[in-house]
Amino acid sequence: MGRKIMRVPLDFAWPLDEVWKGYLLPEKFHSDPCPDCKNGHSWQYEFLHDLWYGHRPFDPAMTGSTPWLLDHPVIRAKAERNISEASWFYGSGQVAVVREAQRLADHYNNGWIHHLSQADVDALVAGNRLWEFTRKVVPGKGWVDRDEPVHLTAAQVNEWSLQGMGHDSINAYIVIRARCERYGTPTTCPTCKGHGGLETYPGQRAEAEAWEWEEPPTGPGWQLWETVSEGSPISPVFETPEQLAHWMSSPAYCWGVSRGEDNTYAKALAFVKDGWAPSFIGSDEHGLEPGEVAIGRKALEADE
Repeated sequence: MGRKIMRVPLDFAWPLDEVWKGYLLPEKFHSDPCPDCKNGHSWQYEFLHDLWYGHRPFDPAMTGSTPWLLDHPVIRAKAERNISEASWFYGSGQVAVVREAQRLADHYNNGWIHHLSQADVDALVAGNRLWEFTRKVVPGKGWVDRDEPVHLTAAQVNEWSLQGMGHDSINAYIVIRARCERYGTPTTCPTCKGHGGLETYPGQRAEAEAWEWEEPPTGPGWQLWETVSEGSPISPVFETPEQLAHWMSSPAYCWGVSRGEDNTYAKALAFVKDGWAPSFIGSDEHGLEPGEVAIGRKALEADE
């Protein structure tokens, strides 16, 4: 996601900040919403999904788990860190720490995600997940299986989920799907067969899948585009890269190189000739800055 240079006809008149029509699926291929689901999952799957993320009432006893308490070492440490780093928000002293620890405990008790059963953990291991436990990093080889067998318990995994990034959406899918299979319930909506929508005419889905996007017409002009969305123009069309660079280094271009730095035009021109940059680049020396600024600077430094 970022900025890129497009070569288009000089009279190219697509509206600025509007996604190019060739990048969007034509309206005729849009299906009707399924009346019985939101995104192709069965109601049983959606029910479990809501329990996983705490979007409906959850009790740890549902999975045979024990509620987290405010004096758990991980929760207590997180509460103390939050208070020390943002006492202006949380308050200070032991009263604030206890209050924050209780808030965290309540949060972690609110969803299935932090209260897996042993069957849930076994499903993740069978799905080749939880590498933090089942594998190790070997220099030159990357992640490899551990030599000794690993017997993970639900308690181990649930405590791990409190300490870092925890479970992602893939883990959620594996656990929920396994639970549906154990219950003998479907994971996909029987009405739309998992597609999340219904065809408005026979063969519409196949035609939509066969559709390919169309690039804008090419030409001698120079134009700046954003790729944060599917892609849209964000500058006028110029006859030369120098003209585009002048525009980018002027107050007219509020996103980029007009920051009062030296050589703004040279940096812009270097970016234009390079052709692409991410939205932002961070560095210890320059902090967070627009990608085209950083790319332009690097190009200039390479030429020196």
